[in-house]
Amino acid sequence: MPRRTAVVTGGAGFIGSHLCDALIRDGLAVVCVDNFLTGSRDNIAHLLGTEHFELVEQDVNDKLAVTGEVDVVFHLASPASPADYLRHPLPTLSVGSIGTLNVLELAKERGARFVLASTSEVYGDPHQHPQTEAYWGNVNPIGPRSVYDEAKRFSEASTAAYRREFGTNTAIVRIFNTFGPRMRTDDGRAVPAFITRALAGQPLRVAGDGGQSRSLCFVEDTVAGLLAVAASDHPGPVNLGTEDERTVLALAHLVLDLTGSAAEVEFTALPEDDPVRRRPDTTLAREQFEWSPRTAIEDGLAATIAWFTEQLAAGATR
Repeated sequence: MPRRTAVVTGGAGFIGSHLCDALIRDGLAVVCVDNFLTGSRDNIAHLLGTEHFELVEQDVNDKLAVTGEVDVVFHLASPASPADYLRHPLPTLSVGSIGTLNVLELAKERGARFVLASTSEVYGDPHQHPQTEAYWGNVNPIGPRSVYDEAKRFSEASTAAYRREFGTNTAIVRIFNTFGPRMRTDDGRAVPAFITRALAGQPLRVAGDGGQSRSLCFVEDTVAGLLAVAASDHPGPVNLGTEDERTVLALAHLVLDLTGSAAEVEFTALPEDDPVRRRPDTTLAREQFEWSPRTAIEDGLAATIAWFTEQLAAGATR
């Protein structure tokens, strides 16, 4: 039997590279598409030159240079951290719109299952807590974060339109805050920022009073959820995340405890439109896919701290 083939856009990114690993372990051939705007060759270096892995270095805003049969397409290409999408606002909007349409067209042409990696950011600063898939969100359409939030909302609308218009086998997955090895040390999000500064003995910078909450899911659990949705015919949207909600301040102190750092916490201004509370309702994922996170945040952070320690020792920033 020929191997099934998966295309992963953004496959050299943090989550994308872990997804490539999992797909190959499951016996699929993988075509990784990445332009390395925020991804890194280091994340896929162990796969380069192997028999069932192909790298296509290109921007998905152009027609995809992918040949042959394709069974499933995962669309993860996009800057994801606030530091990245605020640095690259127009590319973020482009990959969420033009790029998504191009990747959807590939899935339609090849008769492939299409899985959109959307985000909890489509809920904005939510008035509903926890957030269910039926919630429409509270997004500022012209604020600085809108370049990511609205790009993903457009991606979802496009995915739903292809399903209705062409019968394309699509699914939408809304990924909540995910962390783990292969996050860049200069990523800018809370976990890498806290770990990097704690290991350096520098003050951990907490926005506002630190009372805003996040629900952090380990990357291996997020990838398992993506695979479960891909193996089904469910259209989504499906929340993927943990219901273990922590304040940002509590997270900072947990990182200090796990690193053994004597660094202090200092408070900074709260970014514009920063969500106050963020926690998914994952009932749908549990009932439809028998999926729930298995990794405790303490265990996931320990693994992530160990990885960051190695990276910082080697002088890496990506």
